[in-house]
Amino acid sequence: MFSPAVPTTDPASLERRESGDTPSGPILKQPDAEFGGTLARAKLERRLLWKIDLRMSILVLIYMYIDRNNAAAARLRGLEKDLHLKGQQFPTLLSILYVGYIIFQIPSNMFLNHIGKPSVYLPASMLIWGCISVLTGVTTNFTGAVVTRFFLGVVEAAFFPGALFLLSKWYKRDELGLRTALLYCGSLISNAFGSLIAAGVLNGMDDKLGHAAWRWLFYIEGALTMFFAVVAIFILPDFPSTSKFLSPLERRLAEVRMAEDVGETDSESGGHLTGLILAVTDWKVWWMALALTAMAIGLSFNQYFPTLAATLGYSRTITLLLCAPPWGFATVIVFIVARFGMGFGNERFFHIISPLSIGIVGFIIALSVEPRYFALFLMAQSYGGFIVFLSWIS
Repeated sequence: MFSPAVPTTDPASLERRESGDTPSGPILKQPDAEFGGTLARAKLERRLLWKIDLRMSILVLIYMYIDRNNAAAARLRGLEKDLHLKGQQFPTLLSILYVGYIIFQIPSNMFLNHIGKPSVYLPASMLIWGCISVLTGVTTNFTGAVVTRFFLGVVEAAFFPGALFLLSKWYKRDELGLRTALLYCGSLISNAFGSLIAAGVLNGMDDKLGHAAWRWLFYIEGALTMFFAVVAIFILPDFPSTSKFLSPLERRLAEVRMAEDVGETDSESGGHLTGLILAVTDWKVWWMALALTAMAIGLSFNQYFPTLAATLGYSRTITLLLCAPPWGFATVIVFIVARFGMGFGNERFFHIISPLSIGIVGFIIALSVEPRYFALFLMAQSYGGFIVFLSWIS
């Protein structure tokens, strides 16, 4: 008769079991044994995520000071007159930025993957675009402004795709959606803060040291951008396998997490051309590109937001102050929509369609002057659908 099995307390036996060996030969190790067991791994993972989140928060701060929309505010204080712009030259000035932005996004991300140093590459691009923003303030004609705006798009092309790429190297798929939403919330907050900064600068800096107020707007916002670029060099991490701010065990867990989630670590990813070919030959990529293009066209109203607010008939300072609340409201809505979009079984369709549909209603209401300010709130919150779509892609 077999006697019932009793858990052994023999130290030698426990040591052999922990190491994966028994008198009869090796056995499979527990998956989390190298981290001290499942409970120890969970505790270590929470600490790891906290460290990563703190480091990545600099990306949100950077995005809060992005400079691509200050031309719309500067228009209210004499930019068109001083640069002698006529006809469609101001819209050209706005749109030329996106020519450089579109052309250089993919090459920039391929280069970032090749050098493997986002802690240097992203802040360097930010430092350059801050310099270009300052140079925009010294232009005297349409040609000079177009050149600076084009190259502003070239260097800004490195940031958002590069930031998403960096996030995808650190966070699992079920963690990435919220982080992507928080990153883009930085852009929406920048529209609100940018309007407040512009209101103060354009109202109080006119003719200081012989420079027009709109030029000071480019100087100040460019200087802020360069300041955060220098700070980011010391905070932003590289990829998990090369980061120095983690302990060896935390670094190992960061790699294991990604291997479990996507099947490879950052050091095992395929060649750059292989990844490009896979993307180009995947029909889903083209469908998503078409959908994103349609959304981006609909959301291009943000380039004319101060102009739309100016139709309400208030002074330039009040107009810029009125631009802030819709973007603050949009930031809250975007966060809520993105957060709930990851609940309810990761449902995406209605969380994408609903904000966009409400935005369409806002466009219709904006045709009338009286309720136009209310319409601006509805239009701004439509970014919720765009950001949930980005999170879904990620």
